[in-house]
Amino acid sequence: MHFRTVAIIGRHQDTGLDAPLRRLAQALRAEGCTVLVEAATSHNTGVAEFTVCTYKEIGEQADLAIVMGGDGTMLGAARELANSRVPLIGINHGRLGFITDIPVHSAVDALSSVLHGQYEAEERVLLEGRVMRGDKVMYSGVALNDVVINRAGRGGMIELHIELDGQFMHSQRADGLIIATPTGSTAYALSANGPILHPSLNAILLVPVAPQTLSNRPIVLPDSGTLSATITSLSRVESGASVHFDMQTWSECQAGDRIDVRRSRNAIRFLHPTGYSFFSTLRRKLHWNRMPQPSDDIE
Repeated sequence: MHFRTVAIIGRHQDTGLDAPLRRLAQALRAEGCTVLVEAATSHNTGVAEFTVCTYKEIGEQADLAIVMGGDGTMLGAARELANSRVPLIGINHGRLGFITDIPVHSAVDALSSVLHGQYEAEERVLLEGRVMRGDKVMYSGVALNDVVINRAGRGGMIELHIELDGQFMHSQRADGLIIATPTGSTAYALSANGPILHPSLNAILLVPVAPQTLSNRPIVLPDSGTLSATITSLSRVESGASVHFDMQTWSECQAGDRIDVRRSRNAIRFLHPTGYSFFSTLRRKLHWNRMPQPSDDIE
């Protein structure tokens, strides 16, 4: 047995999640594991017959954390456990699921194999960033997917001055800027026409959102430096700008604020059943190699 104490974290907003969570917890107990259930998951699903723990306690006690939900649930758990080095494994109870890759119907069999050492491990980088107003830190956060700078309202654009390690790159006027990890390249960055990066790359991806100049294109940078984006101006109709660290938002940015982003010293360790392939996930989720169907025809 490679993992004696296993924590379960669930997307507790999902209706009917209590039943698969209980099946999973009972299967883990049958394998001889001590089962912990994250506090908010327990409270919102009613799964309270196992030891209930905070994220801090999970980080101190667990050998493995199982996340059942969608990628958003995994993002939240990864940020909470980033300092603990507890490995994560994802069960898809959502829609897309690039990083929660085990289908819920095969979760018990897959986890039994993982518990007995039949798994593959990989590390995913995190970003850490802060919003600076002069010498004052206004906000800081970490992100597994991306740090996004957006205009606050519907009209106008935001203008940014971009530097890497103090070296000027360019200025851009756009609806926003996505600063993504390789993990985040299949999230918001993908919908903004950014490239897909293999998760093993040591890189940061910059993708402009609806830029005014069409030659302003996505660019891949080494993750060894610090990226700085200074808000040089905002449209007069705008009240400000927002910065999003995955799902955590700070919406009080002003012209002159600088957003510094760099690779975090922490990383997230993901586990997958033996035979996992990033390319298989892409083929399945993005329907690569799918033959056209008669229902696809437009009459």
